[in-house]
Amino acid sequence: MTRPTSHGPPGRPRLKGERLGGVADMAAQAVFRTARADRYQRREQVLLAEIHCLWYGSFHTRPVRVLLIRGSDPDTNKPLLSLVTTDLTTPAEQLVTRYAWRWSIEVTFAVAREHLGAGQAQGRVRHAVERTLPFAMYSYTITVLWYVLHGHHPDAAAESRRRSPWYVTKTQPPFADMTAKLRRVIVAARISALDPAQPTDDEIRAVQHAWAAAGTNDTG
Repeated sequence: MTRPTSHGPPGRPRLKGERLGGVADMAAQAVFRTARADRYQRREQVLLAEIHCLWYGSFHTRPVRVLLIRGSDPDTNKPLLSLVTTDLTTPAEQLVTRYAWRWSIEVTFAVAREHLGAGQAQGRVRHAVERTLPFAMYSYTITVLWYVLHGHHPDAAAESRRRSPWYVTKTQPPFADMTAKLRRVIVAARISALDPAQPTDDEIRAVQHAWAAAGTNDTG
Protein backbone atom coordinates (compact mmCIF):
# COMPACT_ATOMS: atom_id res chain seq x y z
CA MET A 1 0.00 0.00 0.00
CA THR A 2 1.14 3.50 -0.67
CA ARG A 3 1.93 5.83 2.19
CA PRO A 4 -0.99 8.16 3.01
CA THR A 5 -0.88 11.83 2.12
CA SER A 6 -1.83 14.70 4.40
CA HIS A 7 -4.69 15.79 2.14
CA GLY A 8 -8.12 14.30 2.71
CA PRO A 9 -11.52 14.76 4.33
CA PRO A 10 -11.82 16.07 7.90
CA GLY A 11 -11.36 13.61 10.74
CA ARG A 12 -8.66 11.16 11.67
CA PRO A 13 -6.00 10.96 8.94
CA ARG A 14 -5.73 7.76 6.95
CA LEU A 15 -3.17 5.24 8.12
CA LYS A 16 -2.65 3.67 4.70
CA GLY A 17 -2.98 4.63 1.07
CA GLU A 18 -4.32 2.83 -1.97
CA ARG A 19 -3.53 -0.83 -2.45
CA LEU A 20 -0.59 -1.47 -4.79
CA GLY A 21 -1.46 -5.08 -5.61
CA GLY A 22 0.84 -8.07 -5.72
CA VAL A 23 4.47 -8.31 -6.75
CA ALA A 24 3.59 -8.73 -10.42
CA ASP A 25 1.40 -5.63 -10.31
CA MET A 26 4.12 -3.62 -8.61
CA ALA A 27 6.74 -4.81 -11.12
CA ALA A 28 4.50 -3.82 -14.03
CA GLN A 29 4.42 -0.21 -12.81
CA ALA A 30 7.93 0.04 -11.35
CA VAL A 31 10.82 1.86 -12.98
CA PHE A 32 13.85 -0.43 -13.19
CA ARG A 33 17.42 0.78 -13.33
CA THR A 34 20.63 -1.03 -14.18
CA ALA A 35 22.81 -1.89 -11.20
CA ARG A 36 25.73 -4.17 -10.34
CA ALA A 37 25.58 -6.39 -7.28
CA ASP A 38 27.98 -8.91 -5.76
CA ARG A 39 26.22 -12.20 -5.15
CA TYR A 40 27.02 -15.89 -5.32
CA GLN A 41 30.76 -15.23 -5.69
CA ARG A 42 30.44 -13.09 -8.79
CA ARG A 43 29.53 -9.56 -9.75
CA GLU A 44 26.35 -9.40 -11.79
CA GLN A 45 24.48 -6.75 -13.66
CA VAL A 46 20.82 -6.70 -12.68
CA LEU A 47 17.72 -4.60 -13.16
CA LEU A 48 16.64 -3.10 -9.86
CA ALA A 49 13.54 -1.21 -8.74
CA GLU A 50 12.70 0.26 -5.33
CA ILE A 51 9.26 1.03 -3.93
CA HIS A 52 8.67 2.72 -0.58
CA CYS A 53 5.33 1.71 0.87
CA LEU A 54 3.52 0.13 3.82
CA TRP A 55 3.00 -3.54 4.57
CA TYR A 56 0.15 -2.75 6.84
CA GLY A 57 -0.75 -6.29 7.87
CA SER A 58 2.77 -7.06 9.13
CA PHE A 59 4.39 -3.74 10.03
CA HIS A 60 1.35 -1.50 10.47
CA THR A 61 2.44 2.11 9.84
CA ARG A 62 6.17 1.42 9.76
CA PRO A 63 7.49 2.22 6.27
CA VAL A 64 9.18 -0.56 4.32
CA ARG A 65 11.11 -0.76 1.10
CA VAL A 66 10.35 -3.34 -1.59
CA LEU A 67 13.23 -4.31 -3.88
CA LEU A 68 12.46 -5.94 -7.20
CA ILE A 69 15.41 -7.66 -8.89
CA ARG A 70 15.52 -9.32 -12.28
CA GLY A 71 18.29 -10.37 -14.62
CA SER A 72 19.60 -7.84 -17.09
CA ASP A 73 19.17 -10.29 -19.97
CA PRO A 74 15.50 -10.26 -21.05
CA ASP A 75 15.88 -13.67 -22.70
CA THR A 76 16.63 -15.47 -19.44
CA ASN A 77 13.89 -17.30 -17.57
CA LYS A 78 15.07 -16.29 -14.11
CA PRO A 79 12.10 -15.40 -11.92
CA LEU A 80 11.61 -11.97 -10.46
CA LEU A 81 13.13 -11.70 -6.98
CA SER A 82 11.31 -9.51 -4.48
CA LEU A 83 12.73 -8.45 -1.11
CA VAL A 84 11.09 -6.48 1.68
CA THR A 85 13.12 -4.61 4.28
CA THR A 86 12.59 -2.02 6.98
CA ASP A 87 16.08 -0.67 6.24
CA LEU A 88 15.40 2.57 4.39
CA THR A 89 18.98 3.85 4.15
CA THR A 90 21.31 1.05 3.01
CA PRO A 91 21.95 1.08 -0.76
CA ALA A 92 19.85 -1.46 -2.59
CA GLU A 93 22.90 -3.15 -4.11
CA GLN A 94 24.22 -3.94 -0.63
CA LEU A 95 20.88 -5.39 0.43
CA VAL A 96 20.91 -7.71 -2.58
CA THR A 97 24.40 -8.87 -1.59
CA ARG A 98 23.32 -9.48 2.00
CA TYR A 99 20.40 -11.57 0.82
CA ALA A 100 22.77 -13.69 -1.27
CA TRP A 101 24.85 -14.40 1.84
CA ARG A 102 21.95 -16.52 3.10
CA TRP A 103 22.70 -19.15 0.47
CA SER A 104 25.82 -20.46 2.21
CA ILE A 105 23.87 -20.69 5.48
CA GLU A 106 21.07 -22.65 3.82
CA VAL A 107 23.62 -25.00 2.23
CA THR A 108 25.21 -25.62 5.63
CA PHE A 109 21.87 -26.60 7.16
CA ALA A 110 21.06 -28.85 4.19
CA VAL A 111 24.44 -30.58 4.43
CA ALA A 112 24.05 -31.09 8.18
CA ARG A 113 20.68 -32.75 7.61
CA GLU A 114 21.85 -34.92 4.71
CA HIS A 115 25.28 -36.07 5.89
CA LEU A 116 25.20 -35.69 9.68
CA GLY A 117 21.59 -36.62 10.41
CA ALA A 118 20.77 -33.30 12.05
CA GLY A 119 17.13 -33.59 11.04
CA GLN A 120 16.71 -37.30 11.76
CA ALA A 121 16.99 -37.28 15.54
CA GLN A 122 13.79 -38.06 17.42
CA GLY A 123 14.70 -36.80 20.85
CA ARG A 124 11.87 -36.46 23.33
CA VAL A 125 13.86 -35.19 26.29
CA ARG A 126 14.53 -31.47 26.50
CA HIS A 127 18.31 -31.86 26.79
CA ALA A 128 18.37 -34.17 23.77
CA VAL A 129 16.47 -31.63 21.68
CA GLU A 130 18.74 -28.81 22.81
CA ARG A 131 21.98 -30.73 22.18
CA THR A 132 21.38 -32.72 18.99
CA LEU A 133 21.51 -29.89 16.47
CA PRO A 134 24.46 -28.07 18.13
CA PHE A 135 26.38 -31.37 18.20
CA ALA A 136 25.74 -31.86 14.49
CA MET A 137 26.93 -28.33 13.74
CA TYR A 138 30.02 -28.84 15.93
CA SER A 139 30.76 -32.01 13.95
CA TYR A 140 30.34 -30.07 10.72
CA THR A 141 32.70 -27.33 11.91
CA ILE A 142 35.36 -29.77 13.13
CA THR A 143 35.24 -31.70 9.85
CA VAL A 144 35.63 -28.57 7.74
CA LEU A 145 38.46 -27.23 9.90
CA TRP A 146 40.29 -30.57 9.75
CA TYR A 147 39.92 -30.68 5.99
CA VAL A 148 41.17 -27.13 5.53
CA LEU A 149 44.17 -27.63 7.83
CA HIS A 150 45.14 -31.23 7.09
CA GLY A 151 42.94 -33.00 4.55
CA HIS A 152 42.81 -30.70 1.55
CA HIS A 153 44.98 -31.35 -1.48
CA PRO A 154 45.25 -28.86 -4.36
CA ASP A 155 44.29 -31.58 -6.83
CA ALA A 156 41.11 -32.53 -4.95
CA ALA A 157 38.78 -30.53 -7.19
CA ALA A 158 40.48 -31.79 -10.34
CA GLU A 159 40.17 -35.37 -9.12
CA SER A 160 36.48 -34.86 -8.40
CA ARG A 161 35.94 -33.49 -11.90
CA ARG A 162 37.81 -36.47 -13.33
CA ARG A 163 35.54 -38.89 -11.47
CA SER A 164 32.45 -36.83 -12.35
CA PRO A 165 33.10 -35.25 -15.77
CA TRP A 166 29.53 -33.96 -15.98
CA TYR A 167 30.23 -31.64 -13.03
CA VAL A 168 32.49 -29.30 -14.99
CA THR A 169 31.76 -26.23 -12.87
CA LYS A 170 32.98 -27.81 -9.65
CA THR A 171 35.84 -25.71 -8.29
CA GLN A 172 35.79 -26.56 -4.58
CA PRO A 173 35.27 -29.88 -2.79
CA PRO A 174 31.82 -30.31 -1.23
CA PHE A 175 31.24 -31.55 2.29
CA ALA A 176 30.64 -35.09 1.00
CA ASP A 177 34.23 -35.19 -0.28
CA MET A 178 35.48 -33.91 3.08
CA THR A 179 33.72 -36.64 5.04
CA ALA A 180 34.90 -39.29 2.57
CA LYS A 181 38.50 -38.13 2.99
CA LEU A 182 38.13 -38.10 6.77
CA ARG A 183 36.78 -41.66 6.78
CA ARG A 184 39.69 -42.89 4.67
CA VAL A 185 42.20 -41.21 6.97
CA ILE A 186 40.59 -42.67 10.10
CA VAL A 187 40.53 -46.17 8.62
CA ALA A 188 44.15 -45.93 7.49
CA ALA A 189 45.42 -44.34 10.69
CA ARG A 190 47.35 -46.39 13.19
CA ILE A 191 45.35 -46.14 16.40
CA SER A 192 46.88 -47.33 19.66
CA ALA A 193 44.47 -49.28 21.84
CA LEU A 194 46.28 -48.33 25.03
CA ASP A 195 46.80 -45.00 26.67
CA PRO A 196 50.50 -44.22 27.29
CA ALA A 197 49.83 -44.06 31.03
CA GLN A 198 47.98 -47.38 31.06
CA PRO A 199 50.02 -50.51 31.91
CA THR A 200 50.52 -53.16 29.26
CA ASP A 201 49.28 -56.74 29.56
CA ASP A 202 52.79 -57.99 30.45
CA GLU A 203 53.09 -55.41 33.20
CA ILE A 204 49.70 -56.40 34.61
CA ARG A 205 50.67 -60.09 34.57
CA ALA A 206 53.98 -59.33 36.30
CA VAL A 207 52.15 -57.54 39.11
CA GLN A 208 49.67 -60.41 39.43
CA HIS A 209 52.51 -62.94 39.64
CA ALA A 210 54.22 -60.83 42.29
CA TRP A 211 51.02 -60.68 44.33
CA ALA A 212 50.56 -64.42 43.97
CA ALA A 213 54.15 -65.09 45.02
CA ALA A 214 53.85 -62.76 47.99
CA GLY A 215 50.66 -64.48 49.10
CA THR A 216 52.29 -67.92 48.83
CA ASN A 217 55.28 -66.85 50.87
CA ASP A 218 53.07 -65.37 53.59
CA THR A 219 51.03 -68.53 53.96
CA GLY A 220 54.09 -70.73 53.84
